[in-house]
Amino acid sequence: MSYVAVYPLTTPDTPNKVLTHFDDIQSTLAEKGVRFERWQPGALEKGASEAQMIAAYQSQIEALGYARFKVISVTGDHPHKDALPAERLSEHTCREDQAHGFIAGQGLFSLRIGDYVYSVRCEKNDLLIVPAGMPHWFDMGENPHFVALHMFNTAEGSVPTLTGNDIARDFAKLDD
Repeated sequence: MSYVAVYPLTTPDTPNKVLTHFDDIQSTLAEKGVRFERWQPGALEKGASEAQMIAAYQSQIEALGYARFKVISVTGDHPHKDALPAERLSEHTCREDQAHGFIAGQGLFSLRIGDYVYSVRCEKNDLLIVPAGMPHWFDMGENPHFVALHMFNTAEGSVPTLTGNDIARDFAKLDD
């Protein structure tokens, strides 16, 4: 189930709001400049190739207007699965908007906005667009399983810049 949990920076162990209804999630994030949508793909079968996944979401990808996109797949048998979580669990920013469309599985994006952290659990068919410059981190869990489209405009703009803030260690993880 998708949700957004809103944590004050001063109480990282207790959210002051948890929303599970799509409209509530979407409107709460929209107030902060974050886009959240639910996508409906074309025909897509289990075990689809990367090209088939892209084709299933082609109209949505084109509507967003991003110049580049790639499929990211991390499952229990991924050869670098133990190193991947550590690099994304550090708070970072990107120079351009980053769009993440979930094809399968789940992940937890945490966005630091003002005096709050908005933890957004995304799952199949969710689209989350994190605005350029917004501090955030991504948790794929102890046993990662997700397939997602990562959309951006330039390779340079998609490179994360670490903020140096270790805030991520204090907040709930995907498996908590």
